[in-house]
Parts: sequence; structure tokens; C-alpha cells
Amino acid sequence: MRLLKRFAHYYKPHRFLFSMDLLAAFFMAACDLFYPMLTRRIINDYIPGHKLQLFFGWAIAMLLIYLAKTLLTYFTIYWGHTVGVRIQADMRRDLFSHIQTLPFSFFDENKTGALLSRVVNDTFEITELAHHGPEDLFISFVTLILSFILLGRINLILTLFIFVFVPLLILFAVKLRKLMIHAFARSRQETASINAEIENSLSGIRVAKAFDNADYENEKFARSNRSFVQARMGVYRVMAVFNAGMQLGIDLLPLLALTCSGFFALMGWINIGDLAAFILYISMFTSPIRRLNQFVELFQDGMSGFERFCQIMDTAPEPEPADPQLPGTFSADIKFENVNFQYDENKTVLENINITVPRGQTVALVGPSGGGKTTFCHLIPRFYAPSGGKVLIGGIDVQDMPSEALRRNIGLVQQDVFLFSGTIRENIAYGRLDATDNEIVEAAMKAELHDTIMAMPDGYDTDIGERGVKLSGGQKQRIAIARVFLKNPPILILDEATSALDTVT
Repeated sequence: MRLLKRFAHYYKPHRFLFSMDLLAAFFMAACDLFYPMLTRRIINDYIPGHKLQLFFGWAIAMLLIYLAKTLLTYFTIYWGHTVGVRIQADMRRDLFSHIQTLPFSFFDENKTGALLSRVVNDTFEITELAHHGPEDLFISFVTLILSFILLGRINLILTLFIFVFVPLLILFAVKLRKLMIHAFARSRQETASINAEIENSLSGIRVAKAFDNADYENEKFARSNRSFVQARMGVYRVMAVFNAGMQLGIDLLPLLALTCSGFFALMGWINIGDLAAFILYISMFTSPIRRLNQFVELFQDGMSGFERFCQIMDTAPEPEPADPQLPGTFSADIKFENVNFQYDENKTVLENINITVPRGQTVALVGPSGGGKTTFCHLIPRFYAPSGGKVLIGGIDVQDMPSEALRRNIGLVQQDVFLFSGTIRENIAYGRLDATDNEIVEAAMKAELHDTIMAMPDGYDTDIGERGVKLSGGQKQRIAIARVFLKNPPILILDEATSALDTVT
């Protein structure tokens, strides 16, 4: 129920359009109910009474009703999909914005491909439920309820006798619900896993080719693919049982109606017109029952995706201090006081670190790979919190500083340079988004990059490809350095940022 309330919350900004969609769906469902009543009247009244004028009058009226239904169908489809895609956009916006606030440790534990699956695949399935779910449910219940009322007016006892069969179908669907929840949840997990595997393999395709490990990559993917297929087969198995059972009910319902209404007609309790109307109304039952059938599958798939959506939305964002403090200036001493750090309980990276970096001084850290140099750097902008001790800037603990203000005053060039798809200009400008072209050029000059850029056919507008694949390692590092020069922060951290540069540079 809590999930449903959270889900319903996303309809609020679009409640007018959603209401119009349901209103159009109501009248669209009602349009179909005129035909059996007209058939009953034609057989019982118009033909025996030779009422030709009324006969053709109702025929024209039905034509107008079906034309109106065509227009209502258009609005139902258009408005329904509009509501669905807007809810999808809202959910993706909220999810993407929330992901931006999550701590570094979250991204250490979650694969990029799996997160991509939640942002794209899960929200799509949720949208299908957001659009089709309420609409299908509403149309089905409107058709069933109005049909029950109209059938009851023909013969209430016969109607009640036949409608007893409907709760049995609902009970059958409820019984299979738990199996469907489990099957769809596993399917979602395997979809995320295979997306993560694909993203990982494609990102490392050059390494795979360099080591001639295509067979190994194919085998890894095959394992993920097999798990995905098995998960989907589990879904299809449950849905096959569900659909087969529902289809049996759908097939038996008209048979039951024909048998019972035929018996009532033979006994003289209803006339031929009533019999025809009864059979036509019962035949209409198959449509709402099929819609309910589709709704159950859609609901399980959509709510499984929404539950995964909520798992991320419920992940606590990076903590901010309750009483934030800032130093008088960030051009101040940086001090580590008895700092310890552990990524987990069994792995101590830094232990009892005490060091002071005076304002304006350059300090180099030297040590073996895995010695904690990068971790040391990451503690200053508060990417991680120390397990013990304090990191101070200007006498203020970085844990007491707002992350936005802290990181705005720190420039970090990491050893694993990341460049965004786009142009050289866009990547340098990422250091300060409001920078002018002259400032971008000046930053490139400081990074010994300007001449290299100008030698390219498109200059600063050169497209660098995904993650800078069209550039050399040294060029990528110099763009990263130019980016931080453009930012021009009081504190500059270079984490092996010149490892790919030539000696002269």
C-alpha cells in the first residue's frame, strides 16, 4: 500500500489530464453497451411492430455513437500516453537528481550498467503501468459494472448466477500474485546484471582486443545471458499458468451464459430478445477480463520496477553538516590529525596520519601503489569520511563544511582522467561553465595544450569521442589539467596527473 501511495503521488501534477483521460475512457466503454440493448429492442419491439422509422433512427444513432467512440479512442490513447511519458520524465528527473546527491561509496558498490538499467528500463516499465494500468482497470470495471446493471434489468437471478463465476477468476489471479512478484523481481535483477555486463565489456573493448580475450568476454556474456533467459523463462512460466487459467475462464463464461440463458428462454422466463442481449453482453465480458489479465502482468512488472526505483530514492544522500562552518579563506593550511581510514573492517588504508601542508606550499606524496595516496587526496574534498581523526582546512574540519562550498574551492586532477563526449572546448569549460573563450584558451596555454589544439582541423571544436578515445593519453591529461586551471581553485590536487606527459611538458 505504501508503494501505491508513492506511485499515485506522481499523478498529482497531471491530475487534470489524467482525469480527462479517465472521463474519455468512461464514455468510450459506455458506447459499447448500447448495441446489445438496441438488439434486444429490435427483436422484441421494432421487428414485430414493423417500426421501420425507429429501426433506422436507432441505426443512425448507433453510427453517431461509434463515430463519437472513435474520437474518444483518439483522446484516450493520446492523453493516456501523454500522462505516461510525463510521469516517466518526472521519475527519471527525480532519480537522476537523487543519484547526483549520493555518496562515493554508493558508486563503489553499484555498477554503472545496473544504474543505467534503473534509469532507463525500470522507468519505462513503470510508465507502461502509469499509462495503461489505471486506464485498463477503469475501463474493465466500468464495463463490468454497467453490464451487470443492464443484465440485472433483463433478469437479475440469471445475472447473479453467471456473475458468481467472475470472483473465481479474481481469486485465481490473487493466488498467483506472489509467484509473479518473485518472478518479475528476479527478471529485473537479471536485466540490470546483463546491462552492467554489456556496459563493462564495451567500455573495456580495447583492452579485450589488446589481450585477444574475445572468447573470454563472450563466455562471460553467455553466462549473464543464460541467467537472463532463465529469469525470463520463470516469468513466462508463471504468466503461462496465469493466462491459461484466465483463458479457460474466458472460454467457460460464454458457454455458461449460453447454457443458462438458453435454459431460461426454453422455460419461457426470458424472451428471444433478452436472450440475444444477454449473449451479446456476456461476449463483451471477454474484453474487460482480458484487460484485467493484461493489467495483472503490467502491474507486477511495473511495481517491480517501481520498487527498484524506490530502493535508490530511499538511499540516503551524502550527509551534510547540521551546523555548517567555513574557514575565513580556503587559501589556508591543510592539516591531517590522527587520520585513519578503512574501506571495510578488514582493510586499513591509512593509519594515524599526521601532516600539515602550509598555505602556498607544494607537497608531494611518494609511496608504493596501493599505499593510500589517492585515498589521502580523496579525504580533502570529503569524497569519503575518515574512520578516525580529522582533516582540517583553516582550522575547520571538512566534515563540518558544506560539500558544495568545499569542492568549489578544490581542484582535483585524478590519475584516471575522465573526459565527457563532446568537444575540447566543452571539456575544458567544464571547469567553469561560465568561462569565456579567451579564458578557455588561456587555460589551455597554461597546460601546454593550445598549440596542439590549433594543429587540429577543428581546433577547440574538435570532437574527442567517447571518454576522449580520439586523443592520446598525454592530450587527455593536459585537457584535465587545463580544466582545473580554468577553475583556478585555492587548493590544487594532482593525483599522478602527469603520468602520461612527456618530460619537456
